[in-house]
Amino acid sequence: MKWRHDGGDVVEASVAAPPLTIPKPSIHAQGLRGSHTSHGANANGMNNNNDITMPASRAVSARRPFPWWAYVIVALVYCTAAVLMLQWSVMIVRGKVTPWEFFAKTFTQPGQYQFVLNLLVVGLIYAVLVFAINRFWIASGLFIVIAGVIAVLERMKVLVRSETIRPTDITLMASGGAGGMGDTVTNTPTGSTEAIIQMSVTVIIFVGLCVLGAWFDTRRSLIATPRRFIGRIRRAIAAILCAVMLVAFSAELGTTGSWANSLAAGFGDKAKLWDSIEDAQSNGVAVGFLRLTRPKVMDQPADYSQATMQQIAKRYAQQAVAINATRTTNLTDSTVVMILSESFSDPTRVPGVALNNDPMPFIRALKQRTTSGLMLSSGYGGGTANLEFQALTGLSMTNFDASLSSPYQQLVPQMNWSPSFNQIWNTDAAGSQAVHPYNPALYSREGNYKKFGFAQFYSQDSPLIADHAKRIDRSHYISDETSYDTVLKLISKRGESAADGAGTGSSSQFIQLVTMQNHMGYDDWYDHNQFTARGVDGATISKAELSQIDTYAKGMKYTDQYTQEFLDKLDAMDKPVTVIFYGDHLPSIYKHASGDDRNSIPLHETDYFIWSNAAARREVGSVGTDGATDDSVINSTDAQRENAYTSPNYLMAQTATHLNARVSPYLAFLTSMHRSVAAMEPPVVNVTQGWTRIPEGTPLYLDADGKQIDLTHAPAATTQLLNDYRLIQYDITAGHGYLRSLGFMDVPTK
Repeated sequence: MKWRHDGGDVVEASVAAPPLTIPKPSIHAQGLRGSHTSHGANANGMNNNNDITMPASRAVSARRPFPWWAYVIVALVYCTAAVLMLQWSVMIVRGKVTPWEFFAKTFTQPGQYQFVLNLLVVGLIYAVLVFAINRFWIASGLFIVIAGVIAVLERMKVLVRSETIRPTDITLMASGGAGGMGDTVTNTPTGSTEAIIQMSVTVIIFVGLCVLGAWFDTRRSLIATPRRFIGRIRRAIAAILCAVMLVAFSAELGTTGSWANSLAAGFGDKAKLWDSIEDAQSNGVAVGFLRLTRPKVMDQPADYSQATMQQIAKRYAQQAVAINATRTTNLTDSTVVMILSESFSDPTRVPGVALNNDPMPFIRALKQRTTSGLMLSSGYGGGTANLEFQALTGLSMTNFDASLSSPYQQLVPQMNWSPSFNQIWNTDAAGSQAVHPYNPALYSREGNYKKFGFAQFYSQDSPLIADHAKRIDRSHYISDETSYDTVLKLISKRGESAADGAGTGSSSQFIQLVTMQNHMGYDDWYDHNQFTARGVDGATISKAELSQIDTYAKGMKYTDQYTQEFLDKLDAMDKPVTVIFYGDHLPSIYKHASGDDRNSIPLHETDYFIWSNAAARREVGSVGTDGATDDSVINSTDAQRENAYTSPNYLMAQTATHLNARVSPYLAFLTSMHRSVAAMEPPVVNVTQGWTRIPEGTPLYLDADGKQIDLTHAPAATTQLLNDYRLIQYDITAGHGYLRSLGFMDVPTK
C-alpha cells in the first residue's frame, strides 16, 4: 500500500502486493513519525528515495484509519450522550422526567420524537465543530466538554431559580449584567458539588474514549484533500451551512406556521411556555432554549416613524387634558389592589350546566352596585400570565403576531422599555408589591416583576405567606384566605410606615395579587361539598365531568366567602383602597361545551368588578355603578352599559374612570379605545394549560352589547383607534420607543 503526502493532507494513492511500500514522510508532514533527511541516505542508512519498504507482517499489525461507518456510530453516540446530559440537568424538579424516559418515548409513544429533534439540533453544533477543527477526536472531546459545562450550569440555575437557561441570560452576562445566570454564579445552590462530580466523571469517561480513539485511529484529518487551501474552503463551507441551518431553524421555531415550527410539531414538539422546566423535560433542553431566541413580536406598521408617534402622543395628550379638566382625584390617592383570581368565572353561565346552589352570591350581588361586567379572556384552561400581562401593561395580545404565545417568556425579558401601571405608584422604594402563593419561577414572574418595577415579590416560600399558609381539605394549593391575609398585612405595614414617617411618598401603594386556590385539577378536594351539577338543555355530561364541576363550584364558594371577608376588612380601614378583581380564564373542565364552536365566546367570558372602600368613596364623592364622569372629548354612554364588557388591557383605564382620577395620554387612549371597542381577543385554540394562536385567524372585537364588530363596516374613528393601538404597541415592544421621551405614560397629579 502506498501513501502520498501533499500539503499536509493524507491521500491513499494505491494498493500494492506485499511487501508494503509507504512514502517517506515529508519534513512538513504533520502527525506522522520518522527521521527526515534532505539528501542522500537517512540516519538509518536507508536510500534517499521516497519509499520505505516494510515486511507484510508488520503492515498487518500497524494502526490504520477507522472506516467511515465507525465515525458515524461515534457521532451518534456522542450526540445522544449530549442530549441526555442536557436532560439530566432538568430532571430534578416538577415532573422529574428522567433522561431515559425522554429517550424511550421516541420508541414507545407514537408521534413523540422530541429526542430525535434535539439530536438533530445538537448534531448540527457537533458538525460545526468537526468541520471547523477537522480533527474528529479533538472535536468530539471538545463537544462533550461543552455539553457537560452547559448541563452543570443548567442544573445549577434550575436549583437556584427553578427555571432553565434562557437566551436573555447570555445577553445579560455578555453585557455585564447579572440576571438568572448571575444568581447561579453568586449563589451556588446545595447539590451543586454532587452535580459537578457526576458530570465531571461522565465527561472524563467520554474524553478518555476520545483519547483511545485518537491513539488507534491513524487518520488525523477527517476530511483530506489534495490541496490544504481547497480543503479549508470546503470545510468552512460545510461548517457555515450547518451553522446557517441551525440559525434558520432557531429564527423560525417560535413563529407559528413557519417551516421550522411545523417541522418541530411533526416531531411531537408542543411548547409549554408557562414553565421552562416542564417545556425542557417534555420537548428537550436544546429545543426549549432555541424557541425563545427570536420570537416574532409584531410586523412594523407601514406608517411607523418618529413623526407619526409624535402626532399620536400629541393627539392623546390633548384628550387627557380634556378628560382631566373634570377629574378631581389622582390614582395614587388610593391604594389599588389588582387581583387575578385563578380560574374565577360563573359556572352557571356555561351552556348546558345547572347547579343546585349559587357558588358566588356575594360577588353576584356586589356586581350590581359597582363597576363590573364580563371580561373577554384570551385563555381557556390556561394562559394566566397573558391576562396578567395585559392587565398590568394595557397592551393587547390581539396586536401581537401569532408567534408570540407568552409575553412573559418571549418578550418581557428582552424589552428595553417595560412600562406598566404599577409604576404610577412607585414614588418611593415600596410603591408596588406583588403576591403569588406559588412557585415564583412559573412564567418567569420573579424576573419580570423586577423589570416592571415591583419593589417586592412574595411567593409561596416567602415568610409573609409561608408562615400562615392554609390549604383547604385535600387541595394542593394555598387558599384565597391566605392570599387576602397577605395583602392585608402589606397594606397595614405600609400604613404603619407612613405613620412613622418612614416612607418618602404617600401611604398608597399598588399590590398585584395572583391567587392559586382554584387552579386545575378538581379532584374531589373538599369535604362536605353541597354542590351538585347537572346537564340541561339537552347537554350530556359525563359523571367525571360533573364531579369536577362540583369541586370547582365549591372552590368558587370559598373564594366568594373569603372575598366578602376581605372587602369587609378593607371597608373598615380609614385609608382609601380600591380593588380590581377579575378571573383570568375558565377552567378546562367543560368538555361537553368546548366541542361546540358556538360556545367559543361564553367559554372565554369571566367575571370582573372594580370596588372602592368607604374611605375611597368619601374621597371621590361617589363611586358606584356610574363611577364614570362625563367629559367633552369622548362621547359618554350609560356607565353600566359601557362596563358590561371589557378585556384586561382596559382595566386600569376603567379604574381611573371609576375613581374620577386624572389620566396619562396612554390611559386617555385606552379610555377612548374601550368606548369604541369594548373587548378584544386574539384568535386562539382552546388548549388546556396554555393556548396556541391561529396564524391566519381573525381577532374578535366586541361592542358594548357583546356583539361582534365587523371592522369592514366600523366607523373611521374606530379604525383609527385600532391603527393607533398597533402603532403604540409596536413602539413599546418592538420599535424604537419614541413615546418614552414624549410623556405618554406620565400621569399628572393635579
